[in-house]
Amino acid sequence: MDKKEHLSRKTFIRNTALGIAGIGAAPLLTGFQQVESTANKSKPMKLLKNVRLETGFEYDGDEVVATKTELFCIEIADGKITSIRKNDPKADAFDAKGMLMLPAFKDMHIHLDKTFYGGPWKIVKRRSGGIKGMIALEEEILPEMLKTSTYRAEKLIELLQSKGSSFARSHVNIEPTSKLQSLKNLQIALENKKAGFEAELVAFPQHGLYYTDSVPFMKEAAQTDIDFIGGLDPYSIDGSIEKPIDFTVQLALDHNKGIDIHLHESGQSGVDTIEYLIKKVLENPTLKGKTYLSHCFALSAIDAAKQEELAAKLAEAQVGIISTIPFGGRVMPIPTLYKHGVHVATGIDSVIDHWGIYGTGSVLDKASLMAQLYGFGNEFMLSRSLRLATDNVLPLDDQGKQQWPKQNDKANFVLVNSSCSAEAVARIPEIEHLIHAGNVVY
Repeated sequence: MDKKEHLSRKTFIRNTALGIAGIGAAPLLTGFQQVESTANKSKPMKLLKNVRLETGFEYDGDEVVATKTELFCIEIADGKITSIRKNDPKADAFDAKGMLMLPAFKDMHIHLDKTFYGGPWKIVKRRSGGIKGMIALEEEILPEMLKTSTYRAEKLIELLQSKGSSFARSHVNIEPTSKLQSLKNLQIALENKKAGFEAELVAFPQHGLYYTDSVPFMKEAAQTDIDFIGGLDPYSIDGSIEKPIDFTVQLALDHNKGIDIHLHESGQSGVDTIEYLIKKVLENPTLKGKTYLSHCFALSAIDAAKQEELAAKLAEAQVGIISTIPFGGRVMPIPTLYKHGVHVATGIDSVIDHWGIYGTGSVLDKASLMAQLYGFGNEFMLSRSLRLATDNVLPLDDQGKQQWPKQNDKANFVLVNSSCSAEAVARIPEIEHLIHAGNVVY
């Protein structure tokens, strides 16, 4: 199907029975704290003064010992940075008061469509039987969750904004219980928040492609303006690696989508799935740079030699890894992936839902956790760790040359009370302001 034939998100919403004025509006629920939408408070920013930008590294021999910064004026128009010039403290402009300007953060793995956030504290006891047990639980609770999913998605978006993220890749349930209703509800939330937030969506067969016959609903979802075709543990859920992966790859090719597959399997089936997906991408080069494995715990359960081998193969096929940076028994080989040039990103996955309750909403937390796990305790490596929160955008390159911001870059950035990127990663400051497309949204 040609890209022009895909249903636009606005058309998709308009054609649903919900509509913008339907149940997507904030419902009146006992126990909810009503919070004014950040989209309603956004306002354009045209000129900033006293903005701190990183300009280079300071060295002691070959070691980076500090980060140089200077104050600048930043001009914005039409959602872009139009000039970066010498600071003028007397300018009639928003005074950043020496705050550090960093790229806005990006949460690259979250489930905006099914969250308890925005409602009262709640824990759902996990079912036995692993993921299949959780599928059975979801089949029970999703009909009730759908009644408030638009409202709760908006509250979760507001939390992400307060933590510096103005972009997310959200997986959205596509299965026989909710069919496409979860997608429709989330589209309404995103439409309501579009002034200060962007998202790309993954059609996610959470209950298995064949285990619950989600295939017809996935085909329907692929005809909408989603961005990725998702998947889930093909061997353990659907009993085969090849059949679900082949379907996913073909659906992505037919509709010009990317691929993002949840892979929790940590045994041989996990390794086999990684290698089979790499094989399919190499056979279909248009999928290079558009294919991702989320979680991919199998990489943490193999020896160092096999990690090196798979990292090299992932890099060759340009298959990225989206890791939530697990710790304890599962420490991912992130440094090995970086060494081979694999695209690594992160997301909070959830803040509070029936899968987990420990999310903060901050991907900067994840970058800091990564730095701690791998001993990135010096100025250089801490500054490099920021890329996990920004999806690989850094103010300075590895040689200390300033590469962000530049004229005509999107005006998507945060202002924080930190002296440099390294301090921001180590200390995780509060987000003072989030600017998206030139608008102050937090």
